[in-house]
Amino acid sequence: MHASHIPELDALIARGSPAKRVKTLERMTTFFLDGASRFNDDHVRLFDLVFSRLIGEIETKARTELSRRLAPLGNAPVEAVRRLAQDHDIAVAGPVLKRAERLSDADLVDIAESKGQAHLLAISARARIAEPVTDVLLCRGDQDVLRRTAENRGARLSDAGFCTLVERAKTDGVLAEKVLLRPDIPPRLFHDLLLTATDAVQRRLIASATPENSSEARGAPAKVAPAAPRDYSHAQRRVEALYQDGKLDAAILVDFAQKTQYDETVAALASLCAVPIEVVDRLMTAERPIRSSFSVSRRAGTGRSPRPSSWCGRAARERQARISMPSTPTSIACRRPLPSA
Repeated sequence: MHASHIPELDALIARGSPAKRVKTLERMTTFFLDGASRFNDDHVRLFDLVFSRLIGEIETKARTELSRRLAPLGNAPVEAVRRLAQDHDIAVAGPVLKRAERLSDADLVDIAESKGQAHLLAISARARIAEPVTDVLLCRGDQDVLRRTAENRGARLSDAGFCTLVERAKTDGVLAEKVLLRPDIPPRLFHDLLLTATDAVQRRLIASATPENSSEARGAPAKVAPAAPRDYSHAQRRVEALYQDGKLDAAILVDFAQKTQYDETVAALASLCAVPIEVVDRLMTAERPIRSSFSVSRRAGTGRSPRPSSWCGRAARERQARISMPSTPTSIACRRPLPSA
């Protein structure tokens, strides 16, 4: 059955007043919401025909209310939801763009490619966003869209998407912090962005890396004296001596790690990566996945960090290494040049 084959609906649209159309839509919406859990697919399709026909004949306020009421329903009429999501007025499109599960990835990509920033911002707030959708959001989105997407843990990001975020984050401290705190950021991009982050961002990153949200912390007393900072002074002096002698390299780091010399491992890693030792300490000891995200270049002997663009180009082909306790000598991605032997 097509909506144009419903005589009463034709008469309403042709001769009914705007107020009567709105009143009919309100009654139909309430009727659908009251019985949504009991309606089968044929019932839902019939409502879809009616809603879709009326949507083009009612004013913004009524469309907005319909969008708000249909957005959370798991079996909302598909075509009606699509038409609402494609509305030029974000007041109408916003509720379904943010919440409607009936919108497919293809629907969202089409809207993200054709609508403005307000529509993209609404999409970036969805509970789950697939990679094809986030790729478009990050390609077309403004600062607000990128920030919201970066902080959305339900947003899946492709390698290309992470590359875009990292490049944009280098000139946006707020975005950099949100990207660095994502547990799924590839290690090499984490390392590259961390080295360019401001001191303020690094300090906030240190604070966020503490395990206050862990199960142990949640069960601990409300007031606990903070642990004394670990003293790395001896390890730092030892590492600095190796650096001055031109002997500090990946092999030394591996040797420290294999001998479970933790202080020396942290000090060497901080020196080689030119990162404050406090950052390395917190990231290595925190329960968050980013604790081991200091990258190791597989290109032995280069002594320099791979260019972000070159990593992004081969990201789909190369697995990324993470330092925890490395087992084979490789070259640390360094910013600090080592003295000649």
